[in-house]
Amino acid sequence: MEKSFQDRSTALLHQSTGDSQATFRSGQLEAIEHLIEQRSPLLVVQRTGWGKSNVYFIVAKLLREQQAGPTLIISPLLALMRNQIAAAERAGVRAVRVTSEEKNREDWARIRDELLADRVDVLLISPERLGNEEFVQTMLQPVATRIGLLVVDEAHCISDWGHDFRPDYRRITRILQSLSPNIRVLATTATANDRVVADLKSQLGAALTVQRGKLARASLQLQNISVPGEIARLAWLAHTLPRLPGSGVIYTLTIRDARTVAAWLRENGIDAEPYWGGLDEELGQPGLRERLETRLLRNELKALVATTALGMGFDKPDLAFVIHYQLPGSVVHYYQQVGRAGRALPDAFAVLLGGGGDSDITDHFIETAFPPRDLVEKILVQLDDAPDGLTLAELQIKLNAPRGRLDHALKLLSLESPAPLLKLDNHWKRTAAPLAPHFGSAF
Repeated sequence: MEKSFQDRSTALLHQSTGDSQATFRSGQLEAIEHLIEQRSPLLVVQRTGWGKSNVYFIVAKLLREQQAGPTLIISPLLALMRNQIAAAERAGVRAVRVTSEEKNREDWARIRDELLADRVDVLLISPERLGNEEFVQTMLQPVATRIGLLVVDEAHCISDWGHDFRPDYRRITRILQSLSPNIRVLATTATANDRVVADLKSQLGAALTVQRGKLARASLQLQNISVPGEIARLAWLAHTLPRLPGSGVIYTLTIRDARTVAAWLRENGIDAEPYWGGLDEELGQPGLRERLETRLLRNELKALVATTALGMGFDKPDLAFVIHYQLPGSVVHYYQQVGRAGRALPDAFAVLLGGGGDSDITDHFIETAFPPRDLVEKILVQLDDAPDGLTLAELQIKLNAPRGRLDHALKLLSLESPAPLLKLDNHWKRTAAPLAPHFGSAF
């Protein structure tokens, strides 16, 4: 490793951390060197808090200093993007994001102009942006051949085997075909078993190099307490939370439980608020999620009672506890969520409240993860009879089906290869491709 490369990387680390004595953690500098020098795709599997963002922001900065184009980061959550923007600023990286938030939409034209003028170092998007024709045509395609680094953050979401599988992540492999053949690719995650890694290789290329680190964190004190009923769990929380130091997160499996638990804690004089993915829209308060995150970051709340929407990437180094109100959906979900705590504390608590009935909720989520076969067939029948296509709203009226379930089914169908339908100008249209025999659940 050349001295000048190591010195420059270390200087950028000092800048991003604000600590002139900071040193690279095991594997960080090796990952940076791999991307700069070897250029082959890299998958980094490291524990939460290891510093994966330091790797890709330093690489982005080094590439820009070599006159490369911007870095494209595909990130799954708005909370994660907000943290990444802040981290980029600390590293001296000019980062922007394109999201569906109303406030952000007002900036799209300005962001596009800056991107085309090569004044952007890093562009952050959600995987859903890759399915937006306007974004692809007006922002991505004009700079596609200049992109220096593609980062797939929380890369387990790309895999059918991943615990947070997001169908739109599958679009990444198609987008790769439109980018420079020499583009550097970095995939990062804290949770990838062997089946997920094998799937990622099939998506990102067999040449994918895998870097694995130790996933344990010594500061976390794990506890499992059997509390079978809802009343008993609520009583335990009201009794225990005032005795815990600092602030933290209470995870629930459903939005209803997030609201119930938060309301109960407030009735007992504990500063707590509910948090879920559609919070802003449902309550008609744009920016509420971000304000709640900020209050937790400033220790103005004792706890956020949250669904998994506050999972990946939420970065509060002094988060003192994570409590699971119910059994999480899987071990990897559990690991991902408890990893929020104890990053910069000598001790932090992770408490799992288990009991009867939890598995019923998890089973429901598993059964509804993929659309039933009969719904899929009904969608295709309607599209067969509509040569000009149908909008989501029109399909909803014809099938009298929940909008969310329909949208999910359409998205999954459009990502099949070959796809039996496609979306043009907000209309879904039937293609000549048949429906695969395996598609659709049996539930």
